Amino acid sequence: MNAQTATARIHAEAALRSGYRFTFEPYPHRVRVRCAGLTVADSAAVMRLSETRLAPVYYFPRADVRMDLMRPSDYVSHCPFKGNASHYTFVHDSHAIENLLWSYEDPLDEARAIKDYVAFYPDRVDAIEDCDGTQADGEQAASAESANPLLPWLLQEAPRLATPEALTGGLASHLRLAGIPVSRLAVVIRTLHPQVIGTNYRWSAVSGEVEVFQATRARLNTEEYTNSPLLPIFEGAGGIRRRLDIPDPVLDYGILKELLEAGASDYVAMPMAFSDGQLHALTLTTDRRGGFTTTELGHVYEILGVLGRLYEGYAMRRTAITLLETYLGQHAGERVLDGQIARGDGEDVEAVIWFCDLRDSTPLAQSMSRADFLSCLNDFFDCMAGAVLDQGGQVLRFIGDAALAIFPVASAESAWMQCCTSPEGARERALAAAAEAQRRIAELNARRAASGQAALRYGLALHVGEVTYGNIGTATRLEFTVIGSAANEAARVESLCKTLHEPALLSQAFARHYPGRFVSLGRHSLRGIEGEQEIFALREAGNIT
Repeated sequence: MNAQTATARIHAEAALRSGYRFTFEPYPHRVRVRCAGLTVADSAAVMRLSETRLAPVYYFPRADVRMDLMRPSDYVSHCPFKGNASHYTFVHDSHAIENLLWSYEDPLDEARAIKDYVAFYPDRVDAIEDCDGTQADGEQAASAESANPLLPWLLQEAPRLATPEALTGGLASHLRLAGIPVSRLAVVIRTLHPQVIGTNYRWSAVSGEVEVFQATRARLNTEEYTNSPLLPIFEGAGGIRRRLDIPDPVLDYGILKELLEAGASDYVAMPMAFSDGQLHALTLTTDRRGGFTTTELGHVYEILGVLGRLYEGYAMRRTAITLLETYLGQHAGERVLDGQIARGDGEDVEAVIWFCDLRDSTPLAQSMSRADFLSCLNDFFDCMAGAVLDQGGQVLRFIGDAALAIFPVASAESAWMQCCTSPEGARERALAAAAEAQRRIAELNARRAASGQAALRYGLALHVGEVTYGNIGTATRLEFTVIGSAANEAARVESLCKTLHEPALLSQAFARHYPGRFVSLGRHSLRGIEGEQEIFALREAGNIT
Protein backbone atom coordinates (compact mmCIF):
# COMPACT_ATOMS: atom_id res chain seq x y z
CA MET A 1 0.00 0.00 0.00
CA ASN A 2 1.54 3.36 -1.01
CA ALA A 3 1.38 6.53 1.08
CA GLN A 4 -1.44 8.09 -0.99
CA THR A 5 -3.63 5.00 -0.59
CA ALA A 6 -2.87 4.87 3.13
CA THR A 7 -3.75 8.52 3.51
CA ALA A 8 -7.03 8.13 1.65
CA ARG A 9 -7.98 5.13 3.74
CA ILE A 10 -7.34 6.79 7.08
CA HIS A 11 -8.91 10.09 5.97
CA ALA A 12 -12.01 8.12 5.01
CA GLU A 13 -12.00 6.47 8.41
CA ALA A 14 -11.79 9.86 10.09
CA ALA A 15 -14.60 11.26 7.95
CA LEU A 16 -16.88 8.39 8.89
CA ARG A 17 -16.06 8.77 12.57
CA SER A 18 -16.40 12.44 13.20
CA GLY A 19 -15.43 13.94 16.53
CA TYR A 20 -11.90 12.52 16.81
CA ARG A 21 -9.57 13.40 13.96
CA PHE A 22 -6.90 10.87 13.06
CA THR A 23 -4.87 11.39 9.89
CA PHE A 24 -1.66 9.85 8.58
CA GLU A 25 -0.33 11.75 5.57
CA PRO A 26 2.96 12.45 3.75
CA TYR A 27 5.03 15.31 5.13
CA PRO A 28 6.38 17.46 2.25
CA HIS A 29 9.87 18.06 3.65
CA ARG A 30 12.92 16.01 4.44
CA VAL A 31 13.40 15.46 8.21
CA ARG A 32 16.50 14.53 10.18
CA VAL A 33 16.76 13.25 13.78
CA ARG A 34 19.92 13.71 15.80
CA CYS A 35 20.71 11.89 19.05
CA ALA A 36 23.94 11.86 21.08
CA GLY A 37 25.66 13.74 18.28
CA LEU A 38 24.68 11.17 15.66
CA THR A 39 22.15 11.31 12.83
CA VAL A 40 19.83 8.42 13.68
CA ALA A 41 17.17 9.14 11.04
CA ASP A 42 17.17 11.03 7.75
CA SER A 43 14.23 10.71 5.38
CA ALA A 44 12.34 12.44 2.59
CA ALA A 45 9.46 9.96 3.01
CA VAL A 46 8.25 11.02 6.44
CA MET A 47 4.58 10.59 7.38
CA ARG A 48 2.86 12.93 9.82
CA LEU A 49 0.22 11.57 12.17
CA SER A 50 -2.26 14.06 13.59
CA GLU A 51 -4.77 13.28 16.33
CA THR A 52 -7.32 15.48 18.01
CA ARG A 53 -5.80 17.57 20.81
CA LEU A 54 -2.38 15.96 20.39
CA ALA A 55 0.77 17.37 18.83
CA PRO A 56 1.64 15.95 15.39
CA VAL A 57 4.02 12.98 15.39
CA TYR A 58 6.51 12.31 12.58
CA TYR A 59 6.92 8.70 11.48
CA PHE A 60 10.01 7.53 9.60
CA PRO A 61 10.34 4.49 7.33
CA ARG A 62 12.49 1.89 9.06
CA ALA A 63 14.85 1.87 6.07
CA ASP A 64 15.77 5.50 6.82
CA VAL A 65 16.48 4.92 10.54
CA ARG A 66 19.69 3.64 12.16
CA MET A 67 17.96 0.56 13.57
CA ASP A 68 21.40 -0.99 14.07
CA LEU A 69 21.76 1.39 17.04
CA MET A 70 18.42 0.35 18.53
CA ARG A 71 17.72 -2.57 20.87
CA PRO A 72 14.19 -3.88 21.62
CA SER A 73 13.03 -3.02 25.15
CA ASP A 74 10.38 -4.68 27.31
CA TYR A 75 8.17 -1.61 27.42
CA VAL A 76 4.89 -1.73 25.47
CA SER A 77 2.37 1.11 25.22
CA HIS A 78 -1.17 0.85 23.92
CA CYS A 79 -3.41 2.92 21.69
CA PRO A 80 -7.00 1.64 21.35
CA PHE A 81 -7.16 2.33 17.62
CA LYS A 82 -3.55 1.79 16.57
CA GLY A 83 -2.70 -1.18 18.78
CA ASN A 84 0.36 -2.02 20.87
CA ALA A 85 3.58 -0.09 20.34
CA SER A 86 6.93 -1.82 20.78
CA HIS A 87 9.77 0.35 22.04
CA TYR A 88 13.49 0.48 21.32
CA THR A 89 16.45 1.72 23.35
CA PHE A 90 19.28 3.65 21.69
CA VAL A 91 22.71 2.14 22.42
CA HIS A 92 26.01 3.56 21.15
CA ASP A 93 29.36 3.02 22.83
CA SER A 94 28.61 3.61 26.52
CA HIS A 95 25.62 5.83 25.78
CA ALA A 96 22.08 4.48 26.19
CA ILE A 97 18.68 6.20 26.03
CA GLU A 98 15.83 3.97 27.08
CA ASN A 99 12.73 3.78 24.89
CA LEU A 100 13.91 6.36 22.39
CA LEU A 101 11.46 5.34 19.68
CA TRP A 102 8.37 3.23 19.17
CA SER A 103 6.80 1.23 16.35
CA TYR A 104 3.42 -0.38 15.74
CA GLU A 105 4.72 -3.66 14.36
CA ASP A 106 1.34 -5.38 14.30
CA PRO A 107 -1.19 -2.52 14.21
CA LEU A 108 -4.94 -2.90 14.25
CA ASP A 109 -6.59 -3.13 10.84
CA GLU A 110 -7.86 0.43 10.81
CA ALA A 111 -4.29 1.73 11.29
CA ARG A 112 -2.50 -0.82 9.12
CA ALA A 113 -0.79 1.96 7.14
CA ILE A 114 1.40 2.82 10.13
CA LYS A 115 3.21 -0.52 9.99
CA ASP A 116 6.93 -0.38 9.12
CA TYR A 117 7.26 3.19 10.43
CA VAL A 118 8.90 4.37 13.64
CA ALA A 119 8.58 7.57 15.67
CA PHE A 120 10.86 9.29 18.19
CA TYR A 121 10.10 10.88 21.55
CA PRO A 122 11.05 14.55 20.95
CA ASP A 123 12.25 15.08 24.52
CA ARG A 124 14.72 12.18 24.28
CA VAL A 125 16.59 13.23 21.14
CA ASP A 126 18.84 16.22 20.47
CA ALA A 127 16.64 17.55 17.69
CA ILE A 128 14.08 16.69 15.05
CA GLU A 129 15.07 18.99 12.16
CA ASP A 130 13.15 19.96 9.08
CA CYS A 131 15.86 20.22 6.42
CA ASP A 132 13.82 22.90 4.60
CA GLY A 133 13.67 25.16 7.63
CA THR A 134 10.16 24.41 8.87
CA GLN A 135 9.65 23.49 12.51
CA ALA A 136 9.27 19.73 12.76
CA ASP A 137 9.93 18.91 16.39
CA GLY A 138 6.43 17.65 17.07
CA GLU A 139 5.76 20.33 19.67
CA GLN A 140 3.16 22.28 17.76
CA ALA A 141 0.06 23.12 19.71
CA ALA A 142 -2.41 20.30 19.73
CA SER A 143 -5.75 20.75 18.08
CA ALA A 144 -8.55 21.88 20.34
CA GLU A 145 -11.30 20.64 18.09
CA SER A 146 -13.97 18.11 19.05
CA ALA A 147 -13.98 18.43 22.84
CA ASN A 148 -14.16 15.14 24.68
CA PRO A 149 -17.69 14.82 26.15
CA LEU A 150 -16.34 12.81 29.09
CA LEU A 151 -13.99 15.54 30.33
CA PRO A 152 -16.51 17.78 32.20
CA TRP A 153 -17.71 14.82 34.27
CA LEU A 154 -14.19 13.47 34.82
CA LEU A 155 -12.79 16.81 36.02
CA GLN A 156 -15.76 18.17 37.95
CA GLU A 157 -17.91 15.31 39.25
CA ALA A 158 -15.78 12.18 39.34
CA PRO A 159 -13.26 13.41 41.98
CA ARG A 160 -16.14 13.93 44.43
CA LEU A 161 -17.32 10.32 44.27
CA ALA A 162 -16.61 8.53 47.53
CA THR A 163 -16.05 4.96 46.37
CA PRO A 164 -14.64 3.05 43.39
CA GLU A 165 -18.08 1.50 42.91
CA ALA A 166 -19.59 4.98 42.48
CA LEU A 167 -16.81 5.98 40.08
CA THR A 168 -17.33 2.86 37.97
CA GLY A 169 -21.09 3.39 37.82
CA GLY A 170 -20.62 7.06 36.95
CA LEU A 171 -18.15 6.19 34.19
CA ALA A 172 -20.56 3.70 32.62
CA SER A 173 -23.43 6.18 32.83
CA HIS A 174 -21.48 9.01 31.21
CA LEU A 175 -20.08 6.77 28.49
CA ARG A 176 -23.64 5.99 27.45
CA LEU A 177 -24.70 9.63 27.78
CA ALA A 178 -21.85 10.46 25.41
CA GLY A 179 -23.25 8.00 22.88
CA ILE A 180 -20.68 5.26 23.54
CA PRO A 181 -22.85 2.13 23.61
CA VAL A 182 -21.01 0.18 26.29
CA SER A 183 -22.96 -2.90 27.37
CA ARG A 184 -20.47 -4.10 29.93
CA LEU A 185 -17.61 -2.32 31.70
CA ALA A 186 -15.07 -3.61 34.18
CA VAL A 187 -12.27 -1.99 36.13
CA VAL A 188 -9.80 -4.45 37.61
CA ILE A 189 -7.49 -3.17 40.34
CA ARG A 190 -4.69 -5.33 41.66
CA THR A 191 -4.40 -5.14 45.43
CA LEU A 192 -1.81 -5.60 48.16
CA HIS A 193 -3.59 -7.99 50.50
CA PRO A 194 -2.66 -11.25 52.27
CA GLN A 195 -5.57 -13.13 50.68
CA VAL A 196 -6.89 -11.01 47.79
CA ILE A 197 -4.97 -10.44 44.53
CA GLY A 198 -7.40 -8.04 42.91
CA THR A 199 -10.80 -6.40 42.91
CA ASN A 200 -13.11 -6.30 39.88
CA TYR A 201 -15.70 -3.53 39.68
CA ARG A 202 -18.09 -4.74 36.99
CA TRP A 203 -21.04 -2.86 35.50
CA SER A 204 -23.53 -4.25 33.00
CA ALA A 205 -26.37 -2.64 31.08
CA VAL A 206 -28.62 -5.54 32.05
CA SER A 207 -28.57 -4.80 35.78
CA GLY A 208 -27.45 -1.19 35.67
CA GLU A 209 -25.54 -1.88 38.87
CA VAL A 210 -21.88 -2.24 39.81
CA GLU A 211 -20.95 -5.60 41.26
CA VAL A 212 -17.72 -6.11 43.18
CA PHE A 213 -15.74 -9.33 42.90
CA GLN A 214 -12.60 -10.09 44.85
CA ALA A 215 -10.16 -12.65 43.48
CA THR A 216 -8.34 -14.63 46.14
CA ARG A 217 -4.83 -15.99 45.76
CA ALA A 218 -6.31 -19.42 45.15
CA ARG A 219 -7.50 -18.11 41.77
CA LEU A 220 -3.91 -17.69 40.53
CA ASN A 221 -3.76 -21.36 39.54
CA THR A 222 -7.14 -21.54 37.81
CA GLU A 223 -7.68 -21.62 34.05
CA GLU A 224 -9.99 -18.64 34.36
CA TYR A 225 -7.00 -16.56 35.50
CA THR A 226 -4.25 -18.04 33.32
CA ASN A 227 -6.49 -17.72 30.22
CA SER A 228 -7.61 -14.18 31.00
CA PRO A 229 -6.84 -11.31 28.59
CA LEU A 230 -5.93 -9.23 31.63
CA LEU A 231 -2.89 -11.31 32.54
CA PRO A 232 -0.77 -10.15 29.56
CA ILE A 233 -1.89 -6.57 30.24
CA PHE A 234 -0.64 -6.81 33.82
CA GLU A 235 2.65 -8.17 32.48
CA GLY A 236 3.12 -5.15 30.19
CA ALA A 237 1.95 -6.55 26.85
CA GLY A 238 -0.18 -3.50 26.05
CA GLY A 239 -3.91 -3.58 25.32
CA ILE A 240 -6.17 -6.08 23.61
CA ARG A 241 -9.02 -5.62 21.16
CA ARG A 242 -11.15 -8.35 19.64
CA ARG A 243 -13.89 -7.71 17.11
CA LEU A 244 -16.55 -10.37 17.62
CA ASP A 245 -19.01 -9.53 14.83
CA ILE A 246 -16.69 -10.52 11.98
CA PRO A 247 -16.27 -13.86 10.23
CA ASP A 248 -14.10 -16.26 12.23
CA PRO A 249 -13.41 -13.93 15.18
CA VAL A 250 -10.29 -14.63 17.24
CA LEU A 251 -11.43 -16.28 20.48
CA ASP A 252 -8.06 -16.75 22.14
CA TYR A 253 -9.27 -15.95 25.66
CA GLY A 254 -11.94 -17.77 27.61
CA ILE A 255 -14.18 -14.77 28.21
CA LEU A 256 -14.47 -13.97 24.50
CA LYS A 257 -16.56 -17.04 23.73
CA GLU A 258 -18.88 -16.13 26.58
CA LEU A 259 -19.24 -12.57 25.30
CA LEU A 260 -19.82 -13.74 21.72
CA GLU A 261 -22.60 -16.05 22.84
CA ALA A 262 -24.15 -13.12 24.73
CA GLY A 263 -24.25 -11.05 21.50
CA ALA A 264 -21.19 -8.84 21.98
CA SER A 265 -19.64 -7.29 18.88
CA ASP A 266 -16.44 -5.74 20.26
CA TYR A 267 -14.21 -6.18 23.32
CA VAL A 268 -11.44 -3.80 24.35
CA ALA A 269 -9.07 -4.10 27.32
CA MET A 270 -6.80 -1.13 28.05
CA PRO A 271 -3.96 -0.88 30.55
CA MET A 272 -4.45 1.75 33.24
CA ALA A 273 -1.20 2.74 34.96
CA PHE A 274 -0.80 3.98 38.51
CA SER A 275 1.95 6.39 39.51
CA ASP A 276 4.17 3.54 40.75
CA GLY A 277 4.11 1.96 37.29
CA GLN A 278 1.87 -0.94 38.26
CA LEU A 279 -0.67 -1.78 35.55
CA HIS A 280 -4.38 -2.29 36.10
CA ALA A 281 -7.11 -2.64 33.49
CA LEU A 282 -10.27 -1.13 32.05
CA THR A 283 -12.40 -3.32 29.77
CA LEU A 284 -15.26 -2.24 27.52
CA THR A 285 -17.76 -4.39 25.66
CA THR A 286 -20.46 -3.38 23.21
CA ASP A 287 -23.16 -5.28 21.35
CA ARG A 288 -23.62 -2.62 18.64
CA ARG A 289 -22.90 -3.95 15.17
CA GLY A 290 -19.63 -2.52 13.93
CA GLY A 291 -18.20 -2.26 17.44
CA PHE A 292 -16.64 0.86 18.89
CA THR A 293 -15.54 3.73 16.67
CA THR A 294 -12.16 5.42 16.64
CA THR A 295 -13.74 8.53 18.12
CA GLU A 296 -15.28 6.60 21.01
CA LEU A 297 -12.11 4.76 21.88
CA GLY A 298 -10.14 7.99 21.51
CA HIS A 299 -12.35 9.68 24.09
CA VAL A 300 -11.84 6.82 26.55
CA TYR A 301 -8.12 6.65 25.88
CA GLU A 302 -7.74 10.36 26.59
CA ILE A 303 -9.15 10.11 30.10
CA LEU A 304 -7.29 6.96 31.20
CA GLY A 305 -4.47 8.89 32.88
CA VAL A 306 -6.77 10.95 35.11
CA LEU A 307 -9.11 8.01 35.65
CA GLY A 308 -6.15 5.94 36.81
CA ARG A 309 -5.22 8.55 39.41
CA LEU A 310 -8.75 8.51 40.81
CA TYR A 311 -8.76 4.73 41.15
CA GLU A 312 -5.25 4.90 42.59
CA GLY A 313 -6.53 7.14 45.38
CA TYR A 314 -9.15 4.57 46.32
CA ALA A 315 -6.63 1.75 46.04
CA MET A 316 -4.09 3.52 48.23
CA ARG A 317 -6.68 4.06 50.96
CA ARG A 318 -7.80 0.45 50.68
CA THR A 319 -4.17 -0.68 50.91
CA ALA A 320 -3.59 1.53 53.94
CA ILE A 321 -6.69 0.12 55.63
CA THR A 322 -5.66 -3.45 54.80
CA LEU A 323 -2.15 -3.00 56.12
CA LEU A 324 -3.34 -1.26 59.28
CA GLU A 325 -5.97 -3.93 59.93
CA THR A 326 -3.45 -6.70 59.24
CA TYR A 327 -0.68 -5.30 61.43
CA LEU A 328 -2.63 -3.33 64.06
CA GLY A 329 -6.06 -4.96 64.06
CA GLN A 330 -9.31 -3.68 62.59
CA HIS A 331 -10.31 -1.16 65.22
CA ALA A 332 -6.84 0.10 66.02
CA GLY A 333 -6.31 0.57 62.29
CA GLU A 334 -9.53 2.56 62.01
CA ARG A 335 -8.48 4.80 64.86
CA VAL A 336 -5.11 5.52 63.28
CA LEU A 337 -6.84 6.39 59.98
CA ASP A 338 -9.19 8.67 61.91
CA GLY A 339 -6.19 10.72 62.98
CA GLN A 340 -5.03 9.27 66.30
CA ILE A 341 -1.42 9.15 65.19
CA ALA A 342 0.40 11.35 67.70
CA ARG A 343 2.43 9.78 70.47
CA GLY A 344 0.30 9.85 73.61
CA ASP A 345 -3.04 9.85 71.77
CA GLY A 346 -5.40 7.44 73.49
CA GLU A 347 -8.12 6.98 76.10
CA ASP A 348 -8.82 4.95 79.18
CA VAL A 349 -11.19 2.04 78.61
CA GLU A 350 -12.55 -0.82 80.67
CA ALA A 351 -11.89 -4.17 79.04
CA VAL A 352 -11.48 -7.88 79.44
CA ILE A 353 -7.78 -8.54 78.93
CA TRP A 354 -6.71 -11.80 77.28
CA PHE A 355 -3.14 -13.04 77.47
CA CYS A 356 -2.01 -16.37 76.08
CA ASP A 357 1.35 -18.06 75.63
CA LEU A 358 2.70 -21.18 73.94
CA ARG A 359 4.43 -23.46 76.45
CA ASP A 360 7.75 -25.19 75.77
CA SER A 361 8.47 -22.94 72.79
CA THR A 362 12.25 -23.07 73.28
CA PRO A 363 12.59 -26.89 73.09
CA LEU A 364 10.04 -26.88 70.25
CA ALA A 365 12.12 -24.39 68.29
CA GLN A 366 15.27 -26.44 68.90
CA SER A 367 13.62 -29.66 67.74
CA MET A 368 12.50 -28.46 64.31
CA SER A 369 13.49 -26.22 61.43
CA ARG A 370 12.70 -22.51 61.61
CA ALA A 371 10.11 -22.92 58.86
CA ASP A 372 8.38 -25.74 60.75
CA PHE A 373 8.47 -23.79 64.00
CA LEU A 374 7.00 -20.74 62.25
CA SER A 375 4.21 -22.96 60.92
CA CYS A 376 3.67 -24.32 64.42
CA LEU A 377 3.37 -20.79 65.85
CA ASN A 378 0.88 -19.82 63.15
CA ASP A 379 -1.22 -22.90 63.94
CA PHE A 380 -1.22 -21.91 67.60
CA PHE A 381 -2.24 -18.32 66.85
CA ASP A 382 -4.94 -19.51 64.42
CA CYS A 383 -6.49 -21.35 67.36
CA MET A 384 -6.06 -18.66 69.98
CA ALA A 385 -6.16 -15.31 68.18
CA GLY A 386 -8.59 -16.67 65.60
CA ALA A 387 -11.09 -17.44 68.35
CA VAL A 388 -10.67 -13.92 69.78
CA LEU A 389 -11.36 -12.29 66.41
CA ASP A 390 -14.36 -14.52 65.74
CA GLN A 391 -15.91 -13.31 69.00
CA GLY A 392 -15.34 -9.63 68.25
CA GLY A 393 -12.20 -9.16 70.32
CA GLN A 394 -9.16 -7.18 69.27
CA VAL A 395 -5.75 -8.79 68.98
CA LEU A 396 -3.30 -6.03 69.81
CA ARG A 397 0.11 -7.65 69.87
CA PHE A 398 1.97 -10.85 69.09
CA ILE A 399 4.91 -10.99 71.50
CA GLY A 400 7.06 -13.85 70.27
CA ASP A 401 4.97 -16.90 71.16
CA ALA A 402 2.43 -14.88 73.18
CA ALA A 403 -0.59 -12.77 72.24
CA LEU A 404 -2.34 -9.84 73.95
CA ALA A 405 -5.99 -9.10 73.16
CA ILE A 406 -8.90 -7.17 74.63
CA PHE A 407 -12.68 -7.23 74.62
CA PRO A 408 -13.48 -3.53 75.24
CA VAL A 409 -16.44 -2.28 77.23
CA ALA A 410 -18.60 0.54 75.88
CA SER A 411 -18.68 3.90 77.62
CA ALA A 412 -20.55 7.13 77.02
CA GLU A 413 -17.26 8.91 76.34
CA SER A 414 -15.92 6.36 73.88
CA ALA A 415 -15.73 7.45 70.24
CA TRP A 416 -15.66 3.85 69.07
CA MET A 417 -18.65 2.33 70.89
CA GLN A 418 -19.70 0.37 67.83
CA CYS A 419 -16.79 -2.02 68.45
CA CYS A 420 -17.47 -2.28 72.22
CA THR A 421 -20.07 -4.06 74.29
CA SER A 422 -21.49 -4.09 77.81
CA PRO A 423 -19.36 -5.42 80.70
CA GLU A 424 -21.43 -8.62 80.71
CA GLY A 425 -21.17 -8.89 76.93
CA ALA A 426 -17.40 -8.43 76.96
CA ARG A 427 -16.97 -11.15 79.60
CA GLU A 428 -19.27 -13.59 77.81
CA ARG A 429 -17.49 -13.04 74.52
CA ALA A 430 -14.16 -13.65 76.20
CA LEU A 431 -15.41 -16.88 77.78
CA ALA A 432 -16.85 -18.04 74.45
CA ALA A 433 -13.52 -17.27 72.75
CA ALA A 434 -11.60 -19.17 75.44
CA ALA A 435 -13.84 -22.22 75.02
CA GLU A 436 -13.48 -22.07 71.25
CA ALA A 437 -9.70 -21.64 71.47
CA GLN A 438 -9.39 -24.70 73.69
CA ARG A 439 -11.57 -26.71 71.33
CA ARG A 440 -9.40 -25.70 68.36
CA ILE A 441 -6.21 -26.56 70.24
CA ALA A 442 -7.65 -30.00 71.07
CA GLU A 443 -8.40 -30.61 67.38
CA LEU A 444 -4.95 -29.37 66.37
CA ASN A 445 -3.29 -31.69 68.91
CA ALA A 446 -5.31 -34.62 67.61
CA ARG A 447 -3.95 -33.95 64.12
CA ARG A 448 -0.45 -33.56 65.48
CA ALA A 449 -0.71 -36.85 67.38
CA ALA A 450 -1.87 -38.63 64.23
CA SER A 451 1.31 -37.48 62.48
CA GLY A 452 3.57 -38.34 65.41
CA GLN A 453 4.05 -34.78 66.66
CA ALA A 454 3.98 -33.64 70.28
CA ALA A 455 0.91 -31.87 71.61
CA LEU A 456 1.04 -28.09 71.98
CA ARG A 457 0.72 -26.84 75.57
CA TYR A 458 -0.41 -23.35 76.39
CA GLY A 459 -1.37 -20.88 79.07
CA LEU A 460 -4.36 -18.54 78.91
CA ALA A 461 -5.57 -15.90 81.35
CA LEU A 462 -8.61 -13.62 81.46
CA HIS A 463 -8.67 -10.49 83.59
CA VAL A 464 -10.79 -7.32 83.73
CA GLY A 465 -9.71 -3.80 84.45
CA GLU A 466 -9.04 -0.35 83.09
CA VAL A 467 -6.27 0.17 80.52
CA THR A 468 -5.05 3.03 78.39
CA TYR A 469 -5.62 2.32 74.72
CA GLY A 470 -3.40 4.40 72.46
CA ASN A 471 -0.01 5.20 70.92
CA ILE A 472 3.29 4.53 72.62
CA GLY A 473 6.86 4.46 71.32
CA THR A 474 9.33 6.90 69.83
CA ALA A 475 8.50 9.97 67.80
CA THR A 476 9.00 8.05 64.55
CA ARG A 477 8.09 4.45 65.53
CA LEU A 478 4.78 3.98 67.32
CA GLU A 479 2.62 1.08 68.37
CA PHE A 480 -1.09 1.17 69.06
CA THR A 481 -1.66 -1.01 72.12
CA VAL A 482 -2.89 -1.07 75.74
CA ILE A 483 -0.84 -0.21 78.76
CA GLY A 484 -1.58 -0.18 82.45
CA SER A 485 -1.42 -2.36 85.53
CA ALA A 486 -4.40 -4.44 84.40
CA ALA A 487 -2.50 -5.57 81.28
CA ASN A 488 0.49 -6.49 83.44
CA GLU A 489 -1.72 -8.42 85.88
CA ALA A 490 -3.20 -10.46 83.03
CA ALA A 491 0.31 -11.54 82.01
CA ARG A 492 1.17 -12.41 85.61
CA VAL A 493 -1.97 -14.52 85.99
CA GLU A 494 -1.11 -16.39 82.79
CA SER A 495 2.37 -17.15 84.16
CA LEU A 496 0.71 -19.10 86.99
CA CYS A 497 -0.68 -21.61 84.47
CA LYS A 498 2.63 -23.47 84.51
CA THR A 499 2.92 -23.41 88.31
CA LEU A 500 -0.68 -24.51 88.92
CA HIS A 501 -0.69 -27.03 86.01
CA GLU A 502 -3.79 -25.43 84.50
CA PRO A 503 -4.13 -24.42 80.83
CA ALA A 504 -6.50 -21.51 81.51
CA LEU A 505 -6.98 -19.23 84.53
CA LEU A 506 -9.29 -16.43 85.60
CA SER A 507 -8.32 -13.52 87.81
CA GLN A 508 -10.24 -12.71 90.96
CA ALA A 509 -11.56 -9.55 89.31
CA PHE A 510 -13.02 -11.60 86.45
CA ALA A 511 -14.35 -14.60 88.42
CA ARG A 512 -16.13 -12.47 91.05
CA HIS A 513 -18.83 -11.78 88.45
CA TYR A 514 -19.62 -15.53 88.45
CA PRO A 515 -19.84 -16.54 92.13
CA GLY A 516 -19.61 -20.31 92.58
CA ARG A 517 -19.27 -21.05 88.87
CA PHE A 518 -15.50 -21.63 88.51
CA VAL A 519 -13.00 -23.71 90.50
CA SER A 520 -10.97 -21.75 93.04
CA LEU A 521 -7.27 -22.58 93.20
CA GLY A 522 -6.64 -20.55 96.34
CA ARG A 523 -4.83 -17.29 96.90
CA HIS A 524 -1.57 -16.57 95.12
CA SER A 525 0.86 -13.73 94.80
CA LEU A 526 1.56 -12.25 91.38
CA ARG A 527 5.13 -11.33 90.54
CA GLY A 528 5.73 -7.62 91.02
CA ILE A 529 2.21 -7.00 92.40
CA GLU A 530 1.59 -6.36 96.08
CA GLY A 531 -0.60 -8.76 98.06
CA GLU A 532 -2.34 -11.95 97.07
CA GLN A 533 -5.51 -12.64 95.09
CA GLU A 534 -7.70 -15.64 94.52
CA ILE A 535 -7.10 -17.44 91.23
CA PHE A 536 -9.67 -19.60 89.45
CA ALA A 537 -9.34 -22.38 86.91
CA LEU A 538 -11.37 -21.97 83.74
CA ARG A 539 -13.34 -25.08 84.69
CA GLU A 540 -16.96 -25.18 85.75
CA ALA A 541 -17.16 -25.95 89.51
CA GLY A 542 -19.89 -28.50 88.88
CA ASN A 543 -17.61 -30.52 86.56
CA ILE A 544 -14.88 -31.32 89.13
CA THR A 545 -13.85 -34.96 88.90
